Amino acid sequence: MGRKYESIEELRRKKKLLQGEISDLENLLTFKNTKESLSAFTNGLSDQYLQEKVDEDGDEKVVLRKDVIARQLTSEVKDLLISKNTAVGIASSAFGGGNITDGLVKLGVTAIVGNYAKKNIKSSNWKKKLIGAALIYLAPIALKYIRKKMEVYQKNKSVSSLEQLI
Repeated sequence: MGRKYESIEELRRKKKLLQGEISDLENLLTFKNTKESLSAFTNGLSDQYLQEKVDEDGDEKVVLRKDVIARQLTSEVKDLLISKNTAVGIASSAFGGGNITDGLVKLGVTAIVGNYAKKNIKSSNWKKKLIGAALIYLAPIALKYIRKKMEVYQKNKSVSSLEQLI
């Protein structure tokens, strides 16, 4: 069996310790204390977002701390906006980024160009119809060209600023 014990008392003490450990683990796994169980499962990550409260019946319940969540969200949004405050940063995020503002700018440009092209195609003037059709086919090509030029400009600007630092 492995280790030999000196006496039956030593074996009983070891058994009692193991039973205590098992009951502690069972309490943790059965969520008798929800906050403590979630803390064990998430390695303490959920501690800052949870708070134990006693309701009017005297029962303990775990609630989310909305103030902490709101504060963290606002700080993240603020950091995101502050990091994008330069004109070159905004232009590069609008034409080459993969975030929310990128999608919004692309959607806005598409809506403006699409509405202008639709208005021109519905016109009775043949020149405006030609302009509308040209916009539909040439606008994506023009926007890709502008995006590439903006990326090259951004790259050159960052390289020149690094050269000035060195």
